[in-house]
Amino acid sequence: MSLTKRVISAFLVLVMLFSVLYAGNQVKEQEKQEVFDNTKTLHIWYTDEALTDFISSMAVRYNEEHGVRVIPTLQSGLELLQGINEASLTSDYYPDLYIASNDNMEKAYLAGLAMEIADQDNVVSLSNFPESAMHAVTYQQKILGYPFYYETSALLYNMTYLEDLAKKEIQSELDDAAQAAKEAAEAEAKAQEEVKKESESKKDSTKTTEESTGKEKVEETVSANTISDEEMAELVHERVPALIPTTFEALLEFADSYDAPQNVEAVFKWDVEDIFYNYFFAGNYMDFGGMCGDSKDSIDIYNEEAIQALMVYQDLSDYFAIDASNVEYASVIQEFMEGKVVMTTATTDIIRKLDIAKEAGEFEYDYGIAPIPRLNADMDTKSLSVTNTIYVNGYTEMKKEANDFAKYLVIEHAGDLYEATGKVPANKNVRYDNPNLDMFMDEYQDSAPMPKLMAISNFWVKMEIMFERIWNGEEVSKELMQLSEDLMTQVTGEEYKETYIKVIEKEEEFIDYSDDE
Repeated sequence: MSLTKRVISAFLVLVMLFSVLYAGNQVKEQEKQEVFDNTKTLHIWYTDEALTDFISSMAVRYNEEHGVRVIPTLQSGLELLQGINEASLTSDYYPDLYIASNDNMEKAYLAGLAMEIADQDNVVSLSNFPESAMHAVTYQQKILGYPFYYETSALLYNMTYLEDLAKKEIQSELDDAAQAAKEAAEAEAKAQEEVKKESESKKDSTKTTEESTGKEKVEETVSANTISDEEMAELVHERVPALIPTTFEALLEFADSYDAPQNVEAVFKWDVEDIFYNYFFAGNYMDFGGMCGDSKDSIDIYNEEAIQALMVYQDLSDYFAIDASNVEYASVIQEFMEGKVVMTTATTDIIRKLDIAKEAGEFEYDYGIAPIPRLNADMDTKSLSVTNTIYVNGYTEMKKEANDFAKYLVIEHAGDLYEATGKVPANKNVRYDNPNLDMFMDEYQDSAPMPKLMAISNFWVKMEIMFERIWNGEEVSKELMQLSEDLMTQVTGEEYKETYIKVIEKEEEFIDYSDDE
């Protein structure tokens, strides 16, 4: 055989070999594709980048444990529902479930993008979630989502300052008690000495011994009022809760009597313009759609109690010189971290922020969280809350799988959420190393969920404007009346007029907390 023929033969053999290998690879690729096509795949959309690592890791674990592929997709927060609607109607690539705040519920439901959850195990119940969370995910008596995590406001205070104050008070009490005991012991010793002098049967040597004994009693009495550092720390721990104001009246009294460290510029300061940090003043006396915020027939914001509550808010402007247009939440928190502010109102994000700053040496104080104070002995407060919810898309063909993965996130792995994202889960059974997170849950349980009514979607901007105007001295009743008329006009579609309510502010003896003499 010639060299040419041998080369041709070898070439043909190679061609046949490559053909066999190619065919084999094609079969394997086809088999892989068939396996891929048979794998159930869920798509979940979300808008908060902080969730990315958590959801991605949960997707991997869920696939390993349940054989269902989950593909997370980060979306823009702007017009999320519009994007979901367009994708569901025009594309095969739409989310089977998604995460959005509870105030989107009516819009999502009416667009067919939210459906009643399939919760045969009854996990979305009061056994796992507080009543506020249940109200947040309920629309027209249907539970349309799974409560995932929440946001609300509570009182943030400088624990170090309050501990120093407690220690100072306790030491002063001990000193007073020691002084009183010393004076009593000295008086007793002096009385005994007088008696001894009058006794003719006593000799001088005996007197000297007994006089010494009297002095020892005095010293023992003083020593008995001295405590160890451990005992002092325990007493301070017990005293601090009593120093935290439970009403705004008590807060003003605290501000007046507190001998603040030189670094302190304000005892209490907060963002007086942002509705999230102000709603609680009148929140207990305003009704935006009933318990679940979904009823147009249950709206009442213009009433005597709400006016009185906002009068208390306005009165605070006399004692705390805060320029509403020149203060923001971020700047107040920075001042708190620098020790310039003793107390403020803060949202759940503050816990991780302060813990990280403390670990980095950028925050040298201890801190605590407490409930928002009542207005006074007769009037209560109620914070606003937002519950970020997992919705099942009404267009999905994988309803059971979508519901199962939602339960997986809010029940089985709710305890992993905070460490991974800094978001506080709505599941009330989660336990934390930091007790301040439990205090936020207490506030969340008593909060007012964000309403779902589409008719009042732009209402919060108007409400912030009203709060700013009231803070700056405008008449409370007129401002609230105007706001109510605007709201009811939007809801009813017809011009709405309120009857003016005249409320005479109670004459109270207020203390002047200004620095002016």
